[in-house]
Amino acid sequence: MIRKLMRSIREYKTPSILSIIFIFFEVVMECVLPFITAMLVDQMNDTNGEMIAILSVILVVMAMASLAFGSLAGLFCAKASAGFAKNLRKDMYENITKFSFANIDKFQASSLVTRMTTDVTNVQNAYMQIIRTAIRSPLMLIFSAIMSFVICPELAWVFAVVAPILAFGLILIMIFAMKIFRRIFKEYDALNDSIKENIDGIRVVKSFVREEHEIKKFDKAAGKLRNDFRNAEKIIALNAPLMQLSVHLLMISLLIIGSILIINNSAYLGLDAEGNKVYLFNSVTIGQFQSLITYGFQSLMALMMFSMVIVMIVMAYESSKRIVEVLDEKSSLLNPENPVMEITDGSIKFDNVSFKYSLQAEMYSLKDINLDIKSGMTVGILGSTGSSKTTLVNLISRLYDVTEGAVYVGGVDVRNYDLVKLRDSVSVVLQKNLLFKGTIKDNLRWGKEDATDEEVIHACKLACADEFIESFPKKYDTEITQGGTNVSGGQKQRLCIARALLKHPKVLILDDSTSAVDTKTDSLIRKGFKEYIPETTKIIIAQRIASIQDSDLIIIMDNGRVEATGTHDELLKNDKIYQEIYYSQNRVNGGEANA
Repeated sequence: MIRKLMRSIREYKTPSILSIIFIFFEVVMECVLPFITAMLVDQMNDTNGEMIAILSVILVVMAMASLAFGSLAGLFCAKASAGFAKNLRKDMYENITKFSFANIDKFQASSLVTRMTTDVTNVQNAYMQIIRTAIRSPLMLIFSAIMSFVICPELAWVFAVVAPILAFGLILIMIFAMKIFRRIFKEYDALNDSIKENIDGIRVVKSFVREEHEIKKFDKAAGKLRNDFRNAEKIIALNAPLMQLSVHLLMISLLIIGSILIINNSAYLGLDAEGNKVYLFNSVTIGQFQSLITYGFQSLMALMMFSMVIVMIVMAYESSKRIVEVLDEKSSLLNPENPVMEITDGSIKFDNVSFKYSLQAEMYSLKDINLDIKSGMTVGILGSTGSSKTTLVNLISRLYDVTEGAVYVGGVDVRNYDLVKLRDSVSVVLQKNLLFKGTIKDNLRWGKEDATDEEVIHACKLACADEFIESFPKKYDTEITQGGTNVSGGQKQRLCIARALLKHPKVLILDDSTSAVDTKTDSLIRKGFKEYIPETTKIIIAQRIASIQDSDLIIIMDNGRVEATGTHDELLKNDKIYQEIYYSQNRVNGGEANA
């Protein structure tokens, strides 16, 4: 996992290494400063003016050097961590764009948003602490201990007693805090899911006056997250009193023993067997005693900071696992080793196809589908809600792979095609129409990036979109807001159809994509298809029989199976489902319209 994450450092390895180097020198300066200060204090007692001046200059230079090293370490650390986060988000985003619909279904959009934002931020902060505080704290602890033993080895044992007390308490705090942090990230997913659902369905929420319900749902998710964070912070807050206790124990020990040493110059124990005086400590000066207190404080602070870094690393570890899950996820739809790069025509064949969204699912969404569609045909698909009409057409452009059987386009199994070539030749106007922020022209050129203005206008005429575009002051340069919220549903559908037509596809699939346009415009769109793209296979999923009754072939779907196929006249005579739909849509003054 760590190796996978480290790949995203790339060009920021140098700033990371430089940060560690400057931190090393900063710690060296900070650990030598109390030693020089002790010498300066002792020299003041001797009133040696020349030595005092020299030590003062050294002290100032070293303080400035420490400041410079610390500033440079912070600069390179910030650059490295921010760059690492940028690369991590980029790597995740690039992999997500390769996901199939099945992969997206596995993670859910709200979870992917959390992983791209909160989880990456946690890892970024942890990396920043690792290359700075996690390096600095152990070095400070080691160097402070060394300097303490250099000054007064007999008195330095006090640190060895207090430090384990602090370390033990910090370990307990980390263990209890980590348990809470592990479950917090799933709560982030739930919170984001609540926000996303409310924003996506804001029109429905307002239409049914359900704002209070959504607020309560958000409060519930936010409250649970708040409670866990509060409990975790309560535990972590024990760091401060534990640190204060350790510092006070250290200070009391040093002051009691140090005072005796300073006053008596040593601690007399008695005589040994030979009659020689035995002392507990060698004499210690005021300057040395002061530096010992400083080193003790530095050691304990370093230990406490290291514990905080460990907590952050634990949080980041959970985030790292979630990030690596995304980075390791391989698209369930992969190109074959030697893909077919050319699609000869728009013929489509379903050969005993069955499909379910998950291999673990018990029910099939599609079962035993056998269809043979000739190139250039217009095919209508009709069926009740939930009859798997959309699922059927998603297999043609290989948005999902079949579970059993095979789908052929142009006489070749779609799994043998290059994915880009296949989807360039199969244009799909999905049930949920989506426009992006930008001009109308920019949105249309998603279909063909280098499309000329003439091609754009021609596609819009076929989709009956030119009539409302021309009414806008800026025409094709009119700005579309994110999601296309500044155009109507029918206008949005027609723009999406025009965008699909710009690809000059072999197969054009309209998944209930004219539901928001009037019947006259719907008829004009179908007439334009027949006249201008006769060689393109057109598959139209519709709820209105009027939209498909002129089709060369009509497919009736029911409960994931093909219930019947035929022309309008054939189905009207022989199929009960088609008859029920037709007569329900063609009532005239309480009577039935003639067939």
